[in-house]
Amino acid sequence: MFGFFKKKENEKPPEKLTEQSDVQAAPEIKPEEIKQEEVKQNFWERLKGGLHKSTSQLTDGITGIFTKKKLDDETLEALEELLIKADMGVATAQKLTGQLRKTRFGKDITDHEIRAALADEMTVLLNPVAATLDFSSHKPFVLLMVGVNGVGKTTTMGKMAKQLTQDNKKVLMVAGDTFRAAAVSQLEVWAQRAGCELLTGAENADPASLAYKALEQAKQNGTDVVMIDTAGRLQNKAGLMAELQKIIRVMQKVDESAPHATLLVLDATTGQNAHAQVDVFRNLTAVSGLVLTKLDGSARGGVLVALADVFKLPVYAIGVGEGIDDLRPFAADAFAKALCGIED
Repeated sequence: MFGFFKKKENEKPPEKLTEQSDVQAAPEIKPEEIKQEEVKQNFWERLKGGLHKSTSQLTDGITGIFTKKKLDDETLEALEELLIKADMGVATAQKLTGQLRKTRFGKDITDHEIRAALADEMTVLLNPVAATLDFSSHKPFVLLMVGVNGVGKTTTMGKMAKQLTQDNKKVLMVAGDTFRAAAVSQLEVWAQRAGCELLTGAENADPASLAYKALEQAKQNGTDVVMIDTAGRLQNKAGLMAELQKIIRVMQKVDESAPHATLLVLDATTGQNAHAQVDVFRNLTAVSGLVLTKLDGSARGGVLVALADVFKLPVYAIGVGEGIDDLRPFAADAFAKALCGIED
């Protein structure tokens, strides 16, 4: 999978046995190398396409503000309002415009120059949170997926499972949201697509017992990654907290280091409401990182910049479309440039 997890250092591919020949053969181009290059080439186009709505709102606004104008108090105030409307929040918008004030104030500046400068400043905020998961750090690596209903947890799980199995990882998905039949049905479809195992329980079964069974089964079967879906009901926060804590407590009877990552999945279309969800789930469990979905359906991509600035949590992946390959590893520089309409 392109960038989602770290390979072991100094890992070498197995040597290929070939028959001896007096004729020197041309260098072999392996199918997987071609595929990897295609993925790299497609990454920028997919990212640009997925962020089109957010990019258009931001770039059109900047063009309107900075047509033959100096960077003065009036234009900075207009730019700050534009960034706030792009869901970057007041504090982050002020931080970005404050940096521009320090370096460009009083100078003639074009819309392209302001977009490039903004992309640079956004990259500074985003670089510290761009992260990859090291699935080789434990075996089995236990991944707990959390988030409210409807944000795309189940779909994200399925896409990650597919990409992991393509990298020869043995994956077990666990339908831990036993209260929603639709969630179980979705995972059944994704398990078939990904070619991985799926563990389900009876309707309304105890999710903690299912997680315990999953870890025991994974250890016996040499599974590399266990991915556990969870419920996302926030109507009763105390009940959800107790459920998540029980899942973790019971898993630790099998592996005291589990879970090795707890990913909070957020829907970009909710904009600033994503902040409230991060606050809630950080109080419910130890969130180790974020996945932001549905960026292609929203003009609110700027919320990711605000989340990075405010919470400093690692961002492991972003969803920029419906396809398997549209769940992308998060790259700070590429995201900032795409958001600001700067060609890579």
